[in-house]
Amino acid sequence: MGTNKDKPYLLYFNIFSCILATNIITVAEHGLQCPTPQVCVSSCPEVSWVVDKNEFSLTVGEVFYTANRSFCLPGVPWDMPVLESLRRELCPSFLLPSTPALGRCFPWYNSTLPELPGISSNTSITQGISGLLDSLNARDISVKVFEDFAQSWYWILVALGVALVLSLLFVLLLRLVAGPLVLVLILGVLGVLAYGIYFCWKEYQVLRDRGASITQLGFTTNFSAYRSVQETWLAALIVLAVLEGLLLLMLIFLRQRIRIAIALLKEASKAVGQMMSTMFYPLVTFVLLLICIAYWAMLALYLATSGQPQYVFWAPNISLPSCEKVPVNTSCDPMAQPMNSSCPGLMCVFKGYLSTGLVQRFLFNLQIYGVLGLFWTLNWVLALGQCVLAGAFASFYWAFHKPRDIPTFPLSAAFIRTLRYHTGSLAFGALILSLVQIARVILEYIDHKLRGAQNPAARCIMCCFKCCLWCLEKFIKFLNRNAYIMIAIYGKNFCVSAKNAFMLLMRNIVRVVVLDKVTDLLLLFGKLLVVGCVGLGKNFESPHLNYYWLPIMTSILGAYVIASGFFSVFGMCVDTLFLCFLEDLERNDGSPDRPYYMSKALLKILGKKNETPPGDKRKK
Repeated sequence: MGTNKDKPYLLYFNIFSCILATNIITVAEHGLQCPTPQVCVSSCPEVSWVVDKNEFSLTVGEVFYTANRSFCLPGVPWDMPVLESLRRELCPSFLLPSTPALGRCFPWYNSTLPELPGISSNTSITQGISGLLDSLNARDISVKVFEDFAQSWYWILVALGVALVLSLLFVLLLRLVAGPLVLVLILGVLGVLAYGIYFCWKEYQVLRDRGASITQLGFTTNFSAYRSVQETWLAALIVLAVLEGLLLLMLIFLRQRIRIAIALLKEASKAVGQMMSTMFYPLVTFVLLLICIAYWAMLALYLATSGQPQYVFWAPNISLPSCEKVPVNTSCDPMAQPMNSSCPGLMCVFKGYLSTGLVQRFLFNLQIYGVLGLFWTLNWVLALGQCVLAGAFASFYWAFHKPRDIPTFPLSAAFIRTLRYHTGSLAFGALILSLVQIARVILEYIDHKLRGAQNPAARCIMCCFKCCLWCLEKFIKFLNRNAYIMIAIYGKNFCVSAKNAFMLLMRNIVRVVVLDKVTDLLLLFGKLLVVGCVGLGKNFESPHLNYYWLPIMTSILGAYVIASGFFSVFGMCVDTLFLCFLEDLERNDGSPDRPYYMSKALLKILGKKNETPPGDKRKK
């Protein structure tokens, strides 16, 4: 502790300077702290005090030390004139009644602010405290977060490595456990619904015996009160029973399609195992997305700062006599020689950019153009990834003798082929999606601006528009995804591929729904498994950590991102093999000239077979 052992509190000379700490130039110069002198004190000021002009000619010892005001910086001599100490910012020019908190002296927010030259009448003690807390919190929290990451970074890396291994193993082992796992998950859903039916029946029996009816309760806005009436549990029981019955009927009549979905999941696991490089392609997409976002951020920053910068004079304490004639808030030149002034701390600071001029009139339009470009490029990068993966997995399906007929570098070949032949088709699909997303953003902006002035009818109409655009965006994403798969298979343009994919899926709509739901259920279980293992695998609670939950949440978030990346590749593989499977069924009949390219498991499920071994015949 040294010389400050008996001085546990920090006093700010001018707490109102903290209000200006939000200026980006001030933060760059002073960091995340108030731009005012600070001193360690044994106790905080208890009364309000302002240095009087008649005391300027006295010494520091007479004004501060003899009056028990030990608030000057260490080493200030007794015989130094008060005016010089104020000019050099060695002593405070005023004191406010304060209370110690968080190791600092915080002024009483309800105390009366004395007349302070240079302090606006609109400025309050609450504003100063708020500015101090902002800088204090930003600095202390950032330091604590950095310390926690420095203490636990290796455990976070281990957790992310475990998430990567678990995600990869889950995808690769699906060829062995897809069937039992789907069966267990379906039985789990049936069991949960059955327990819900049992629970609702028991609650209904208890309330029925008590005679608790909705006629006694009547209508109320307290919805929790409806839990105490028998009709609520009876309605819940009926709904769960209907769902249980529908699910059982679906399992009975759709069992064949569920078997096909499981076989496709196993085939997708084999395809990923044959092309392990596809699992790490999301890293390429991530890097490309970062480049697009960084380019847009630089462009937006350039447009936002394209005006003429404005600089003004500013001083931390203009209540001093030497600062009374300083032209504060007037324009200045930061490149010019410093102004010859006796006002301490006088400097030329950045205020903002001019909003007038020819370029500034079109800045909003340019920013809108930049946002459209951002959406377009991001969607194009995502489309590129989908088409590349579809091309690689399609080459697996259409290889008759697996793995002998699979290309040597399927992912690289698909990447080069996509860039060479399909860039325009991907850009067109990305543009359609971007226009819908921009329309949604504009609608959200209008809704935010007019939220306070809308009547219930207008809010209902706005909600309907937002819902329609959301549905349209989801449909276009679904259509684009399957169009990119058809582009990767046949190489046709976007419109033809989108039409063919849509018609193919509509002719097999039941299979589409079954496969989609089985895949979603399986991948949801996989994400929960990976995230749960990582979240429960290591206890980060340690006395050396400020926020023990920070590495846990970081590990869980990282595990979710890793699992989502791996499973997105697997989902693309399932969708690609499914479209190839449907095309195989419609185009081929098992004859020597048109043999089936699906796996033997799928042929067995469908009761089909190739008539004669096709030898070395290939699909044209």
